[in-house]
Amino acid sequence: MKIELPNQPYKYITENSAECDKETAFVKTSQNEKYLQNAIDRGAHSIIEVKDIAHLFGLDRIKIIGITGTNGKTTTASAIYSMLLDLGYKAAMQGTRGFFLNDKIGEGKSLTTPSVLNTYRHIYQAVREGCEYFVMEVSSHAIVQKRIEGIDFELKILTNITQDHLDFHKTLAEYTLVKNSFFQDEGKKLINKDEPKASFNIKNAFTYGIENPATYKLMAYSLNDGSSGIIQNFHKIVPFQASLHGFFNLYNLLAAIATVDIVTDKSLEEIADVVDNFAGVSGRMEQVCQAPNVIVDFAHTPDGMAQVLNALKEKELLVVFGAGGDRDKLKRPLMGKVAAALAKKIYVTSDNPRHEDPDEIIKDILEGIEDKSNVVVEPNRKAAIEKALEEQESDEVVVILGKGDEAYQIIYDEYLPFDDREVVRELLNIK
Repeated sequence: MKIELPNQPYKYITENSAECDKETAFVKTSQNEKYLQNAIDRGAHSIIEVKDIAHLFGLDRIKIIGITGTNGKTTTASAIYSMLLDLGYKAAMQGTRGFFLNDKIGEGKSLTTPSVLNTYRHIYQAVREGCEYFVMEVSSHAIVQKRIEGIDFELKILTNITQDHLDFHKTLAEYTLVKNSFFQDEGKKLINKDEPKASFNIKNAFTYGIENPATYKLMAYSLNDGSSGIIQNFHKIVPFQASLHGFFNLYNLLAAIATVDIVTDKSLEEIADVVDNFAGVSGRMEQVCQAPNVIVDFAHTPDGMAQVLNALKEKELLVVFGAGGDRDKLKRPLMGKVAAALAKKIYVTSDNPRHEDPDEIIKDILEGIEDKSNVVVEPNRKAAIEKALEEQESDEVVVILGKGDEAYQIIYDEYLPFDDREVVRELLNIK
């Protein structure tokens, strides 16, 4: 991808050495520096350090908010984005769902955190559209690979730290270290005070929490017909209401409210007034059908599954789920254990098997389930969903986990059309 920048000695810049020529400068990053010689050999106009071009993309003219954590990044980012827009600010958001600016779609889904130059390009677009804020998800991979080089964050947020991506990080200790490394500078940061694995530089640190004392403390809450709560920030005590369900979403909302309070000049009361406008994120605790009751969620970690299923614990749950191939194998039996503890019946199936044998993935999940009398094994995901719907009784809820609003299933290197929600609508003949 070449980017044209006006009024520079070169016409284009690129982070791909194969695109270099006499008009195109090579932007060297931690990810691509091994291709430096190739860029030179191809006649690159010049070699540029990524940090040296940040100002050309307007990074110094917009407030950038970065969110990391195992779960809750997408919902928290979306809530912040929604609240900023409702309060009259211009804002952009980049993350798992894609790139959005001023309530329009800029690009479809991509990596949680794209390459450095892609992020810079999005920021440049946001600045040109007059955005005052740029909200972005920051993955653990991006931190290790320095895909956030040269970005000066207005605020960094930690949602939580639970097991994920151990195929990449190898151990939970290493994964935890990576997440916490994002918060060791003296910039502003907002930390979940109820996360015991959090470690951060206390300078310019704000906290939020439900169980522990925090800068933004949820004093009381209710989970009837959505959620509501009362936030205390020093002497200020403010109530809010939201349509989001689940205890875990209280943390996401609390983080979002605290963020907007920190980065804007709006009062906490003004912020609380717009919380209920946020309807949630597609594919996150999304009710596809009310009768029969069918819910789809993106949860794909043991903790994520536990949060969703605990939010529905008053109901009898029929849970359909699998685990991704070519990813952390250690979490699979833990996911099975969580489902066994919280579901009435389990349907173990395929997720995105990629290059792994779906039967082997399922075998890993089943290792975490001692009593298999209420377990159905069906590798075909559509057939598993169909079986759960056929066996569902009127007071039961079918919960389909793992893919959320993904519109595909990855088998080997192919992205085959598959959307859990559309499959449910087709099977139930819902228009």
